[in-house]
Amino acid sequence: MSTKVDETTAKVQPAKKLNEKITFIKEIIGKSDDLVVRPFTFGTYQASLIYIDGLVDSKAIQKILLGAKTFQANEDQLPFHTFQAELEAIGHAEKALDYETMLNRLFKGNCICAIDGFSSCITVAIPQFTERPVTEPTTETVVRGPREGFVENMRVNTSLIRRRLADENLWIETRTLGKRTKSTISIAYVNGIVEQSLIDELYTRLDRIDTDEILEDGEIEELIQDAFYTPFPTVYTTERPDTAVSHLLEGKIAIILDGSPMVLIIPALFVQFFHNAEDYTQRADIGTLIRILRFFSIFIALLGPSIYIAVTTFHQELIPTGLLGNLAAQREGTPFPTFIETLMMEITFEILREAGIRMPQSVGQAVSIVGALVIGQAAVQAGIVSAAVVIVVAITAIASFVFPSYNIGIPIRILRFGFMGLAASFGLVGICVGFTAMLLHLSSLKSFGKPYMDGFSPFILSNQKDMMLRAPKWMMNLRPMPKDQLNAVRQRGKRPSSEN
Repeated sequence: MSTKVDETTAKVQPAKKLNEKITFIKEIIGKSDDLVVRPFTFGTYQASLIYIDGLVDSKAIQKILLGAKTFQANEDQLPFHTFQAELEAIGHAEKALDYETMLNRLFKGNCICAIDGFSSCITVAIPQFTERPVTEPTTETVVRGPREGFVENMRVNTSLIRRRLADENLWIETRTLGKRTKSTISIAYVNGIVEQSLIDELYTRLDRIDTDEILEDGEIEELIQDAFYTPFPTVYTTERPDTAVSHLLEGKIAIILDGSPMVLIIPALFVQFFHNAEDYTQRADIGTLIRILRFFSIFIALLGPSIYIAVTTFHQELIPTGLLGNLAAQREGTPFPTFIETLMMEITFEILREAGIRMPQSVGQAVSIVGALVIGQAAVQAGIVSAAVVIVVAITAIASFVFPSYNIGIPIRILRFGFMGLAASFGLVGICVGFTAMLLHLSSLKSFGKPYMDGFSPFILSNQKDMMLRAPKWMMNLRPMPKDQLNAVRQRGKRPSSEN
């Protein structure tokens, strides 16, 4: 019959008898089948290796057992220290004084070496997890640039950052979140560039987290974000090491969760959600044109259907005579108002979009594309909607895929329906009122104390070199952060010229 162990019991010091240690560990984790106990002889002492099957390197376990057979005690050292030195050759060996420490390390890929006659145990770090290799990012693809993306292993991710930022001022600190999951996070920043107040604010918010589980980066984002009642993200996420490094060099902080391929960046500004790594791998003129096209797509994705509804419903005088006649001919026989037509097509496309994402990758894209073509064509032929509505919804959908960050596309999709309702009720006046309200809301948001619309509101002239436009590299001598930033000068570039 198993013994119920209180949560505080694990903090007690282990017994000296080997069998008592093994019994306690078995009981405290419910006699789980994946717990392995391997008895062996360490010199003249009876000992046991305790580990979780699948979390440790089986070859390292065999090395420990083989080494124990040929072990000879060092008379100049205490027996326990001799054992620890012997195990250090296999993996990082540490002394564990209580059960809580042992169990925490046990579930992180350590094996416990319990020796009869000693109250302390030795934990040896020999983790081995099934990992996904470093591959190309799936959400932030580029034509020209690195093809490496973050993976689920935190140490691999920190190494990808270290590889690109070989600076002694890159500090990485580790913390644990979640009472039961005990998830490990790394907090990375460049000392001397980041503001100390930003670090203090982050630690204050992390200290307030009191939960059993932290499994995904989205849970951390939700627990540390500034504003909850807003559709706009105030924490930036990326799966590209080069993007993370560029933000670190701008005085921001990266939060890396073990088990997640996404890295959180704080503070987050509205404009950076529309920047892409390829903006900097291309020439400045090409990068600027791409950015202008991207910002123009915001208005299409947000206001395209609502402007069509407002103009055709309230402001027909704005439509050229020839086009007005064509629209009137198309609408002849359609049973629903323009707003209902557009709403039905938008909802249909959102369903197709989600179906394409959730279905198996081999058929998802085919279903979404073919479904959109078939349903659109059938709806027009059946006289349910007009061809112009299908065109407007299709252009709006295509424009919504231009955004580099998936997170910023979600609020635009949500607000699109709100603007459609305002357009159907009040025409262009309703759109103007709604757009003004959205701008006021954006201006009121903050991300870790920094204005969300920094660069636009308040307007900072020096930051315009890397906002909607992308100035040449030799012109961006200052970091795009507030005036009080430490170490604001990042280069002293001069214009390249054959005369120099």
